[in-house]
Amino acid sequence: MQQIIDRFVKYVTVDTQSDPENPAFPSTEKQWNLAHILVDELKEIGLEDVTLDDNCYIMATLPSNVDYEVPTIGFIAHIDTSPDFTAENVKPQFYPNYNGEDIVLNKEENIVLSPSYFEDLLLYKGQTLITTDGTTLLGADDKAGVTEIVSAMEYLINHPEIKHGKIRIGFTPDEEVGKGAHMFDVEKFGADWAYTMDGSTVGELEYENFNAAGAKVTVTGKIVHPGYAKGKMINSMLIASDFINSLPKDEVPEKTEGYEGFYHLHTMNGEVEKTVLQYIIRDHDFKLFENRKETFQKVADKINKELGQNLVDVEIKDQYFNMREKIEPVMHVVDIAEEAMKQLNIKPLIKAIRGGTDGSQLSYKGLPCPNIFAGGHNFHGRYEFVAAEAIQKATDVVVKIAELTAERAKK
Repeated sequence: MQQIIDRFVKYVTVDTQSDPENPAFPSTEKQWNLAHILVDELKEIGLEDVTLDDNCYIMATLPSNVDYEVPTIGFIAHIDTSPDFTAENVKPQFYPNYNGEDIVLNKEENIVLSPSYFEDLLLYKGQTLITTDGTTLLGADDKAGVTEIVSAMEYLINHPEIKHGKIRIGFTPDEEVGKGAHMFDVEKFGADWAYTMDGSTVGELEYENFNAAGAKVTVTGKIVHPGYAKGKMINSMLIASDFINSLPKDEVPEKTEGYEGFYHLHTMNGEVEKTVLQYIIRDHDFKLFENRKETFQKVADKINKELGQNLVDVEIKDQYFNMREKIEPVMHVVDIAEEAMKQLNIKPLIKAIRGGTDGSQLSYKGLPCPNIFAGGHNFHGRYEFVAAEAIQKATDVVVKIAELTAERAKK
């Protein structure tokens, strides 16, 4: 357990925040810092074919230790952290034998992590919680996943009595800005299927995710002196407000759950002459997803018609699609993960992701890739936490999947 904690802390204290505004790949130079650390570590524990390519993708191999044919499986996690909140100078805090009470993350700023608001804390009573100090995110998304994969490979190397086929591991940059799988070389990776270790609660197993699009709304106005503005000024911010209020008011993240889709306004910058709104559009059902994009455009068209001129411009770009379509024909990959959890006395929580992972894009590139829990909670902010025991359990799941895949191949 202490070895896993030390490894996790080593990773999260390296700032790898990605940048959605930078088209470079990777989007931040600092992601290379952790990449180089990982390359050295993978070689040190005994993995083979360790590579780091020009786009900051890491791949490595654990060779088979059996004399019969076993499908090659993969495990994947991402090394970047979210641009939503700072990852500079992360200082993990530790709470052994957590008692279920409030945790004061930062006394000076009165930042409190409370189970009265974050009920999932109570799932980890009696365990060792790792939190932030209230001023940064933690980085369990997805450095918990990286920790689990490396730790599982090291365990398999040190326990050759556990039989397994060839295993490929991959670590990607820029997942948090939607580019994690863009340059991933599926052919080079060479796995029959893989698993992303990028979920949350212990037991999560997911093979459905949102269909996703990003949308940019640009509203053009006209500035004149406000004292003489009648009939002349066009305030783009007020038009943008009309656009926002014309979308279904209850179809937003804070009012939806399960399979319900939404429109999410995540960035807004404006002045009289120009306002830009950045949205994400999400739905699990593809037809409803297409309808949402049509509705979005219709709102702009209606406002332009009312204004008598085209002042509202909409750009919509698809980001990723529901991987269920690609996983259902090969459901044995989910069955193996589910059985692994059951054998470890972990209750599988099979549900749809209200988001996306590298796995969704990789599934459409020909690598079926469901998602498994990494153990963290409250990602992308100061209230992020993970239990050390959850990281241990996810590590055990990786080991067990490798073992079960070999057992099934032998039958």
